[in-house]
Amino acid sequence: MEQQMATAANKTDETIVCYSPNMITTNGVWQGDNPLDYSLPLFILQLTLVVVTTRLLVLVLKPFRQPRVISEIIGGVLLGPSVLGRNTAFANTIFPLRSVMVLETMANVGLLYFLFLVGVEMDISAIRRTGKKALAIAVGGMTLPFVIGGCFSFILHKKNQGMNQGTFVLFLGVALSVTAFPVLARILAELKLINTELGRIAMSSALINDMCAWVLLAFAIALGENDTSTLASLWVILSGAAFVIFCVFVVRPAICWMIRRTPEGESFSEFYVCLILTGVMISGFITDAIGTHSVFGAFVFGLVIPNGPLGLTLIEKLEDFVSGLLLPLFFAISGLKTDISSIHGTSTWMITLLVIILACAGKIAGTLLVSLMYQMPIREGVTLGLLMNTKGLVEMIVLNVGKDQKVLDDESFAIMVIVAVVMTGIITPIVTSIYKPARRFLPYKRRTIQKSKPDSEFRVLVCVHTPRNVPTIINLLEASHPTKRSPICVYVLHLVELTGRASAMLIVHNTRKSGRPALNRTQAQSDHIINAFENYEQHTGCVTVQPLTAISPYSSMHEDICNLAEDKRVALIIIPFHKHQTVDGGMEATNPAFRMVNQNLLANAPCSVGILVDRGLNGSTRLAANQVTHNIAVLFFGGPDDREALAYAWRMSEHPGNNLTVMRFIAAEEVEPAERQSPDQNGLTVETENDNQRQLDEEYINEFRMKIANDESVVYTEKLANNGEETLAAIRSMDHSHDLFIVGRGQGVTSPLTDGLTDWSECPELGAIGDLLASSDFASTVSVLVVQQYVGMGPQSDGVATPDSPGHGEEQFANTELISHRSPQAMFNPQH
Repeated sequence: MEQQMATAANKTDETIVCYSPNMITTNGVWQGDNPLDYSLPLFILQLTLVVVTTRLLVLVLKPFRQPRVISEIIGGVLLGPSVLGRNTAFANTIFPLRSVMVLETMANVGLLYFLFLVGVEMDISAIRRTGKKALAIAVGGMTLPFVIGGCFSFILHKKNQGMNQGTFVLFLGVALSVTAFPVLARILAELKLINTELGRIAMSSALINDMCAWVLLAFAIALGENDTSTLASLWVILSGAAFVIFCVFVVRPAICWMIRRTPEGESFSEFYVCLILTGVMISGFITDAIGTHSVFGAFVFGLVIPNGPLGLTLIEKLEDFVSGLLLPLFFAISGLKTDISSIHGTSTWMITLLVIILACAGKIAGTLLVSLMYQMPIREGVTLGLLMNTKGLVEMIVLNVGKDQKVLDDESFAIMVIVAVVMTGIITPIVTSIYKPARRFLPYKRRTIQKSKPDSEFRVLVCVHTPRNVPTIINLLEASHPTKRSPICVYVLHLVELTGRASAMLIVHNTRKSGRPALNRTQAQSDHIINAFENYEQHTGCVTVQPLTAISPYSSMHEDICNLAEDKRVALIIIPFHKHQTVDGGMEATNPAFRMVNQNLLANAPCSVGILVDRGLNGSTRLAANQVTHNIAVLFFGGPDDREALAYAWRMSEHPGNNLTVMRFIAAEEVEPAERQSPDQNGLTVETENDNQRQLDEEYINEFRMKIANDESVVYTEKLANNGEETLAAIRSMDHSHDLFIVGRGQGVTSPLTDGLTDWSECPELGAIGDLLASSDFASTVSVLVVQQYVGMGPQSDGVATPDSPGHGEEQFANTELISHRSPQAMFNPQH
């Protein structure tokens, strides 16, 4: 029995295509069948081709900093009648007319679930928090492009008198005025603007803009389908509103009941998840039956799901499959409908160019006017306008609906697709070139412990990956001797990887009120870390703690740490080593990416850095801060890093409970200058530099010995050694009562004392001695702090010293994501 259907493919409105119900799967090539004559193998080939093409384009366009949506649209255009589809054999074999229905159906299923996920990821409460500025910018940014779209609709409409003019105005206006919220989120993350004042306004405005676009889209569809009957349009709009009310007052409470029924920390039952995924389909069916688009129902259904563990579970289950596999199909379908050759004549191309320029300018002008009313700088207003030009999914849905309902013809559709690609494609390069977040930091001198005044506040930035390192770091800070004369200000930075999903930006990062359950494992870890440090602050005098969370890719995480260190003018950054101690005393890597973060930080830090090899630090025997006892050892070989290590230990030695042993190693024989030459320098320079360093070492050691002459808790010894073997033997001979070694990294210092020790070095970032002490085969299981002193980056490193009050000279800085867990307003002072 044959079933007939009319396809909605280009230029085939009158074609009747017949297919046999048993033409779904093939019997195999050995039976003489061509797999491409059957719908399932053909669909698999099409899907594979679409995914491979878009992924290749993502790689090609990555250096040009283009968002993925551009690759997906261009991929569709390449496969469509504009490029490869011009070859009739290719078009008829890979994308024959009979396959269009299956392809469109699957593309719409993918679209349905993607829009559901966008709804789940959106935080409606963010709109309430944004205030009037974001609302005004969203409205200002929509109005002018909408008017421009309306004006151009009259130019483009002349050739298509069959269309309803009012509906055409609405479709074109919505397409030009919309801002793609999910695409913008990813662009801001890549530009490292997401948590600047500008980024927050852009996100909030895009969120409002998106919501308005959905309402306008519902109106456009209602009018587009029923352009002859005004009463029918009214019923569509009323029933759509009724569906939204039903979702808010019936569906949302039902989902909240499911969440309450699931114990905290346990995963949601398969039945609940299945019920919600079915609900997406049902919502799509209802809104399609009403007369609005099925994706509208899925989007609203996603919006009513509360932000929290359920939303996160759904995102984790669906996101990769939907956005990676099914969503590109929708863009491929859009590309297959786009025939660039349908744009005839130079005049039409000029109109296309004019639409791009005026729509872009309209968005920028509208946004700029409103931002100037709020006294934002002109450059920021222009940047905001450019960012609001981001197009993507919603515009493509608008255009596809318009095409399917004959509101847009081939030419208008092709023009609008080109407009969308160009407008989105130019944003990142232009914003990168015109807007660089102001880094108006005043230079400060106290970038090292050695240069910090003993009677001033000691500022430390502590980086934490997991709660595992927290007890040792807290004990280390306690041992650092906070006093009224020299209090310690600790900035605790929880480092979290940004996985590149919108969920990481929109859900995890919300600053939560105390008492609410954690949304996920990352936030639970954050809570543990923050609680531990806040508890330490409450039980210890003269310590202030500011907890923060930085969420960024590991490749650029060091930038966020450096920005924060410079912004807060800290003297020392403490970051955990990438290996942790196992039960049997060995060392194993937790995450190889942590090592890359440490290496990048050592190369770029604006102050001194300490890498902490965590093997515990006497935390279990602590009764009170004044009863803690630490035996600290410093191995001093010479050079700026060793002087910094000694400076930190010297500070610790002032704590009444700490005992300090300083062992200075001295070469038994002087080494000839020629042996210390580097290949690209003459011996004189190296010798002079080494002499300078030795002189600085002598001065610092003499000052130290003079100050500790009457202190019984400090022991200073000197060891003579000829080579690395003797140095190693001396270190091994030290008594095992120490629970912390502080050593310099020894970067740039050549010494016979460490000859041979670097040959077997596993981790050069720790230096020869640090690597030795951190290795699994070292006899002692003692925590090690490897210190690298900040030695300056040219003339500006010795800038003007400024008051070290926390509020002085602080500016916003452009890291990927930075959350203050205490008074966000105080953390980010936009000063507009």
